[in-house]
Amino acid sequence: MAGTAQYLTLGLAGETFGISICNVREILDMRPISRLPHAPHFMLGMIDVRGSGYPIVDLRLKLDLPSVPATEATRIIILNVPMNDRLVGVGFVADCVFEVTDIDEGSIGPVPSVGGRWQSDYIAGIGRKGEKFVIIFDLARLMADAEVSADEARVDASAAA
Repeated sequence: MAGTAQYLTLGLAGETFGISICNVREILDMRPISRLPHAPHFMLGMIDVRGSGYPIVDLRLKLDLPSVPATEATRIIILNVPMNDRLVGVGFVADCVFEVTDIDEGSIGPVPSVGGRWQSDYIAGIGRKGEKFVIIFDLARLMADAEVSADEARVDASAAA
């Protein structure tokens, strides 16, 4: 029998996404983000959280969705993202955060081969929570092509200081 796992659920472009709670450090209200020169289009810049710098990724841009202005509900989710056999602190901007919820691991199925508005390469599977579907991110794949960019962001941020 498959067990349950906890996921932080968040809203993005009218869809519900999930991130394993094991990867979540904290959730912050939206705040000013310091831009970085030569950063990829989806990297908004850096923020300081209690003396540590974190690169900030706009999930909408990363998934090739249109950018929207921040609202009262917009949140920055600070995550431990697996990159090169280590965990790297990265902030993701989401339209809103819903809750931490249990999802039966047996209910998580593959990504449908029929289109979606988001990049399915970054999706680990589709889970069910009652009548709703939760699109579960594969954080390693989501950030795989940003590994160099995150390292460059740290260099650019220290040079700008």
